[in-house]
Amino acid sequence: MSLAYFSPLANHLWQSTLFAVIAWLLTLALRKNRAAMRYWIWLAASIKFLIPFSLLIDAGSQFAWRAAPAIEQRRVSFVVDAIGRPFVPADLGIRLAGAPQASSGLPAILLLSVWLLGVAIGVIWWLRRWLHIRATQSAATLLHLNLLIPVMSSSAKLEPGVFGIRKPVLLLPAGIAERLTPDQLEAVLAHELCHFRRRDNLTGAIHMVVETIFWFHPLVWWIRARLVEERERACDDDVLNVVSDARVYAEGILNVCKFYLESPLVCVSGVTGSNLKRRIEEIMAHRIAQNMAFSRKVLITAAGMAAVAAPIVIGMTNAFPLRAQSQQMTRAFEVVSVKPYQGDGRDLRAPEFLPGGRFTSKAPLVMVIATAYDIPVQLAAARITGAPSWMNVSRNSMDGIYDIEATAPKGAFPDGLSPDARADRYRLMLQALLADRFKLTIRRESKEMPVYKLVVGKGGPKLQKADIEEKDCPANPGGGGDGNMVCHRFNGGRGRGMHARAVSMSDLVNWVQSWTDRPLIDQTGIEGLYHIETEPWQPMELTSSSPAPGTKQDGVDLADLPTIFTVFERLGLKMEPQKGRVDMYVIDHIEKPAEN
Repeated sequence: MSLAYFSPLANHLWQSTLFAVIAWLLTLALRKNRAAMRYWIWLAASIKFLIPFSLLIDAGSQFAWRAAPAIEQRRVSFVVDAIGRPFVPADLGIRLAGAPQASSGLPAILLLSVWLLGVAIGVIWWLRRWLHIRATQSAATLLHLNLLIPVMSSSAKLEPGVFGIRKPVLLLPAGIAERLTPDQLEAVLAHELCHFRRRDNLTGAIHMVVETIFWFHPLVWWIRARLVEERERACDDDVLNVVSDARVYAEGILNVCKFYLESPLVCVSGVTGSNLKRRIEEIMAHRIAQNMAFSRKVLITAAGMAAVAAPIVIGMTNAFPLRAQSQQMTRAFEVVSVKPYQGDGRDLRAPEFLPGGRFTSKAPLVMVIATAYDIPVQLAAARITGAPSWMNVSRNSMDGIYDIEATAPKGAFPDGLSPDARADRYRLMLQALLADRFKLTIRRESKEMPVYKLVVGKGGPKLQKADIEEKDCPANPGGGGDGNMVCHRFNGGRGRGMHARAVSMSDLVNWVQSWTDRPLIDQTGIEGLYHIETEPWQPMELTSSSPAPGTKQDGVDLADLPTIFTVFERLGLKMEPQKGRVDMYVIDHIEKPAEN
């Protein structure tokens, strides 16, 4: 396990912290209004810790926002990513520059162990106190009072409090009627009935769960104090609206504090919580909280709706139509020829970007789309959906194959452009071509599916550092057929092995998954460029059973070849079958092009 796995948690904690800060600012703006409103704002800040925005974003991504301008959506997505996800695996510093990474899992395991220990202590702490209150209730006797909930008398020296969530009861200490005047007791009972009507035990239990899970976050404990404070103030506001003398109510609270102990559980609503001195001063001042103006009600309602809706909207806009994105290109191919393929299949040629700003393809259109959106051709059928029937290619029909030739204008690829920037520009120009000539509208969605995750093996990586660094990579890579490629380029294949002079883990994953039966995701945390030489490997479809001796492919006996899993193990890496989120591409609209 690597610390990179904690990046989603770091993002969630950051989002929850930001949400709590916004809640605090809202409560400051509403400090002269009723405490009940401030309480619900703090409760929302607490619940946010249990709801990662990523879940709402994923929910939104299931719906396509087809009418929104993609350029604006990209800006929104960029801003949200910058604010909402500042921590990515690269920022965690778990990157390798040639040194073994086997120990990278130790800090993560240690952190997980500490967290689990804290959760266990929290559960035991709350459980002991709950059992104590439960035992107190079991020993209590029922009082026949005409109140909204059952009332029981207990010999324990606990303050009056409502216990229970599904079937709450009001526990009163024995002899309280002798220690309080009738008016004082009536005010205290009114306070407890307010807790019952507000379901304060349920909301208190929710925050107890938050405290137990996020015990390490100081803001959670600060929110708890705010919740208790506003909870008691809210009930004070209600009681002061029905009692005739605020002094009687204040004296009743003071007498309870004098003779009885405060409840040990947040989810047991008593009467003595919060800052007692401040509460008494406010009760005696008998300040009537202002009713919230209509404009503020609208503001709070809008803020609450936005807090839930914004991540869903972002998820919808992240599934943005990519056609508009391509049409915003500042440059496109200057000369384009698109014709239906007329051959017999013998001269088919995969989509290819050539020197001089040229693109050529005699391949199924789905392969061209895959090339434009950087999808491994081998996985195009699995990751591109919504294609019409005329795009299907078979022995009897080659309607889905097009002969495409395109040339970029002069200066489209200036000197000094990095290989990655050059490839990105090629792809964007190809996207623009597809949008213009095929009227392609395509959207991206995130979907959980079976994947392979490439991780560092137990013995650490066994990779040879490249003899060239990224800063020294030529702007115009090239190479011969002997496998001595320059940066970010592979030679070979399944039947010839991997051969590369200077490639990154991202290059390796993108290249190899053209021969895997599911997407391959890099989680090695390895940075830098490496020289890679491997032997050929068996086709994935033969890994479940050994091929028969003498079975040959590309002139090689398949029985003598290792699997791709073994090839990676010899590099000190490991392909782990897991589930993960993968970008899927859905064709919303595409047309047959007019010939030119």
